[in-house]
Amino acid sequence: MNHLLFQKPKPKISASRRLFLKTKLLKKAMTMLENDKQEKQAERERTLSERVPALQMSGMSTQELQSLCKELHHKIDVVDEERYDINSKVTKHDVEIRDLTQKIVELKGKMKRPALRRVRVSADAMLGALLGAKVKESVDFKANLKTVKKEEEKKEEVTDWRKNVDAMSGMEGRKKLFNAGQ
Repeated sequence: MNHLLFQKPKPKISASRRLFLKTKLLKKAMTMLENDKQEKQAERERTLSERVPALQMSGMSTQELQSLCKELHHKIDVVDEERYDINSKVTKHDVEIRDLTQKIVELKGKMKRPALRRVRVSADAMLGALLGAKVKESVDFKANLKTVKKEEEKKEEVTDWRKNVDAMSGMEGRKKLFNAGQ
């Protein structure tokens, strides 16, 4: 029963009809692409024929051919200079476009965040950064702490060591040490 719920709906176009339409579309696209190529080639030839007239070198003397070559070299140099100028303008504009897109990205705030490094900060400095300088002055942690009085250790009175040696000597002294250890 579960498989009935997830059945694909039947396509409205049969598979053979779909294949026929695909092939027809591909053929039409191929012919349009070929026509575009032919139009571009014809336009290029027409533009070249307008800008560069056909050379008529028949019946020219060597002197005339040399002057023609010099003239063509001069024209090539002029065109090369123009190409260089246009190329430098294009690179300049590309750099400007890159800078402007970087500014746009920065303004949108989608910049890549750098990896954060671990920094050791004291507690006072952290409180100052989090709560501000005024709050840090008013917060005094030591005021809220309980005062604990330390018990002073009992110090033995310094007596003459000779008396102590006499008292510990013999069986009585060893008995006192034994009783003290327990």
